[in-house]
Amino acid sequence: MAGTEYTLPRATFDKPVKLLIVVAPFYRDIADMMIEGAKAEIEASGATYDLIEVPGALEIPTSIGIAERLSNFDGYVALGCVIRGATTHYETVCNDSSRGITLLGLQGLCIGNGILTVENRDQAVERADPEQMNKGAGAAAAALHLIALTRKWGTRKGVGFMPDAEEYRLAGTPKDTPTA
Repeated sequence: MAGTEYTLPRATFDKPVKLLIVVAPFYRDIADMMIEGAKAEIEASGATYDLIEVPGALEIPTSIGIAERLSNFDGYVALGCVIRGATTHYETVCNDSSRGITLLGLQGLCIGNGILTVENRDQAVERADPEQMNKGAGAAAAALHLIALTRKWGTRKGVGFMPDAEEYRLAGTPKDTPTA
């Protein structure tokens, strides 16, 4: 039921933020509602965005990976809709698009996942409509919150443990060897 979930306060920034909205418009009306919600949330936070369209949900993680390597976005908003059909293609698209986005996130990318995975069109409309669940705005807000966390904790890329420079030197690495 819309309106019963807790929503974090809007992320705030002291430097400009630029997002890339990547949308798979297979269900054009659903995609347009999600885009509307995402744009409103991004603009309300004072950020800017570019928008690209890709053929389907499976292409969203690949497009984000390409943009990360070749452009200068702070974060990404993944938007699309997968409605269950009569074949197992639904599971493949849902699982693989989500897995791709998760793997990119674990590499340090700030991605709000707004790929709807629903049983029917009514569920899709309820989730996409800015006057109802507004999942496009939710995905944009998630990306913005991840950007805020990234900026709070610094600019180091990648994941995993990075030893303190002094601990690294004491472990036998010469002092003039770069550590990060």
